[in-house]
Amino acid sequence: MNSTMFQGGRLYTLMVSIAAAALGYLAFSLWAGWQDVLAAFSLVGAVGVLIILALSLVNYSLRFVRWQLYLSALGHPTPTVPSGLIYVSGFALTTTPGKAGEMLRGVFLKARGIPYSHSTAAFLSDRLSDLVAIILLTLQGLALYPQARVTVLLGVAIVALGLLLLTRKDWFMALAKRVSKYKGRVAGFIHYLLLSLIEACCCHTPKLLLTATILSLFAWSAEAYSFHLILQWMGIEVSVSFSFFVYAISGLAGAIIFLPGGLGGAEVVMVALLIWAGMPEAEAVAATIIIRLATLWFAVALGGLALLFGGGVLRRDDSEVNV
Repeated sequence: MNSTMFQGGRLYTLMVSIAAAALGYLAFSLWAGWQDVLAAFSLVGAVGVLIILALSLVNYSLRFVRWQLYLSALGHPTPTVPSGLIYVSGFALTTTPGKAGEMLRGVFLKARGIPYSHSTAAFLSDRLSDLVAIILLTLQGLALYPQARVTVLLGVAIVALGLLLLTRKDWFMALAKRVSKYKGRVAGFIHYLLLSLIEACCCHTPKLLLTATILSLFAWSAEAYSFHLILQWMGIEVSVSFSFFVYAISGLAGAIIFLPGGLGGAEVVMVALLIWAGMPEAEAVAATIIIRLATLWFAVALGGLALLFGGGVLRRDDSEVNV
């Protein structure tokens, strides 16, 4: 990976991806009926909106703490201010498939002497830790909707395989040595990926894995609870366990189908489960739009602001930043 990844045609493609996602979401909102969405917002109220945005900030903050732990484990402790801006800037590209655009952070970290393979290792660890937390949140409510068992088991299998592989650093090192003998783009990419996985092993020691999992659980529980509050304010009486389960399983579905930011898959699952629980379709769609605006699109907006106003810090060397 290099800085040209986010220049020229590739940057244009990323921007088109974000614009397409935004337009798709606008279409989804219009299909739901903007009157229903506005009515739902009136029930939530201005104070309610501030509360759910604050809970989203709790999510981002805890995940940033986890990110700092990963960078330190990789041998790159980074000052809080520039690292925070770099982390938030990645949110601008959350709507890319698999959130891969968040690897934009690697471009800024490279300017601070952090190899791309190390920033990719942090990114992969970040994604895996999120998946672990989401699956744990689905397990506590699976009994309420056993039809989701297949989706949850698939997620468990993916996480288990990922964690198992990250205990086999010797395997990756041996494979990287073999692949390094070959030339070409494919071999180069495989070698780069193997180097990233070797570094990612450093982020999955027992102590760090436990710490990251706890941070992830609290982070995603904050957003799941904001979803529960939205349903309560809209007059829908459901248990906290069910709200957490719906939020988590929709996120898991979005991650598995690998759509940009989980767009489409997460919304469909969330709306379907709310209707299954007895919520009118218009209200179910409105609640879904509100929570996604307050979580996914709020993050995209913050990332855009970080890129727009944090350019000087993002491109400055650590030695120039006093923290």
